[in-house]
Amino acid sequence: MEFWDIYDANKQPTGRTMKRNDWCLKDGEYHLTVLGVVARPDHTFLITKRVMTKAWAPGWWEVSGGAAQAGEASYDAVLREVKEETGLDVSKADGGYLFTYKRENPGEGDNYFVDVYRFVLEIEDTALNLQTEETDGYMFADLDKIKEIAAKGEFLHYDSIKEAFEV
Repeated sequence: MEFWDIYDANKQPTGRTMKRNDWCLKDGEYHLTVLGVVARPDHTFLITKRVMTKAWAPGWWEVSGGAAQAGEASYDAVLREVKEETGLDVSKADGGYLFTYKRENPGEGDNYFVDVYRFVLEIEDTALNLQTEETDGYMFADLDKIKEIAAKGEFLHYDSIKEAFEV
């Protein structure tokens, strides 16, 4: 069973944990998630398509990410998520942490911080090993293509992370 740390409004650990997807957080409590924007030096970005069996946003495009596990640092979580979902080791890539945003869902028990990272490296298609339980395809897209997908409402978190594509 996976556990997540609970953070206060200042992104400080409270010393308490929650079960994954338990949605028991009170207002002012948060869990931590991470997103890893993976770019090639030619300014194309690796985006993946969510499998249609996902309960939330099936078939939408996204960048790699997920929740930090209890005791796991943000950077370690993003390295793990990118590796699990794409097969890529981005630990030696250029880039790193960009910014954090906060999402609050009053009364739903699902408030969270999102640490956004950007990694730049040469990537060959043969280096990818997609997690089939999560991903149903990929593409290397330029910013115009990503904006086009987002305009159709089919790109997760785009409004919150769009500056990660423009750095």
